Amino acid sequence: MKLPPGKIPIDLLREVVFKNLGVKRKEVVLGPAAGFDGSVIDVMDKSLIVSMDPITGAIERIGWLAVNINANDVATFGVEPAFFSSCILLPKNADRKTVETICVQMDKAAKDLGIAIVGGHCEVTPGLTNPIVVGCTMGITEKGNYVTAGGAKPGDKLILTKSAGIEGTAILAADREKKLKKAVDASLIRNARKFFNQISVVKEAVLAFKTGGVNAMHDPTEGGITGGIHEMADASNLGVKIFEEKIRIQPETVKICEFFQIDPLQLIASGSLLIAVKRKFADKVMKVLEKNEIAAAVIGEFLPSTEKRFMIRKDGELESLVRPASDHLWLALENSTDFAG
Repeated sequence: MKLPPGKIPIDLLREVVFKNLGVKRKEVVLGPAAGFDGSVIDVMDKSLIVSMDPITGAIERIGWLAVNINANDVATFGVEPAFFSSCILLPKNADRKTVETICVQMDKAAKDLGIAIVGGHCEVTPGLTNPIVVGCTMGITEKGNYVTAGGAKPGDKLILTKSAGIEGTAILAADREKKLKKAVDASLIRNARKFFNQISVVKEAVLAFKTGGVNAMHDPTEGGITGGIHEMADASNLGVKIFEEKIRIQPETVKICEFFQIDPLQLIASGSLLIAVKRKFADKVMKVLEKNEIAAAVIGEFLPSTEKRFMIRKDGELESLVRPASDHLWLALENSTDFAG
């Protein structure tokens, strides 16, 4: 079976990846599992949160993204990211400038978030056409003082910060600018490129957790908003009801998705945060986010039955919540080959 681009199917994860995990150690409180953003390792009276992700579909700001995307995963536990390690894989045509650009980007991103870069690896890898950066971020908290993506409870309200498809919009505006200029206004493309500045969710994740009432958090990356919601529901063993009209989609995302004929709700969405919060705390969390100028909306709620995962469309029609086979960023990239010069 040929695999689609992006994350491998969840069945393959369960049937192959999760059955080959080495020895079991008592320190591992949370290991690899579907829908979870990272792992938890208890060391004495502390919990170590560890997460790893690659940056593969982006060219511009790849080093900056590697730090921020991995930092987001740790922050979804309600924990501030502290340490970062990277593996930089370069194509044959890479030069000193390529290495310098990536490292300077990582340095700036890490300094902005208060993260120390503690190690890694860098090499030229035959067969690559573009650089790949694999990052690993860690954070430390008091033992047990965190949430996971799998803690949502029936009746919890689901909050979405910012909007759909933030990272995908920025990547397509930067890496497919020439193609977009044929049909999309240049000022809109410039605005879309600035979406990179929205990608960190560290601030809102830590704020929400400290406010109280938060049972689970997850940042929707590959697979977009709908993929992220499924991952959260998978991890929590729940169903979910979503209201399409409550999901914010910025005009730049709408235009770019229309151009590439892709679904903004299935477009990589780093920069937004999914928060499962107890019903009575939902207003409190929303007010804290609003006070800190973080756009947010209650887009649905979790249901007891895993069989019930649906979206109520703007026209009132009810349909099953789509589970993306592959992120729609890949569809757009595969259908266009010219890069911004």
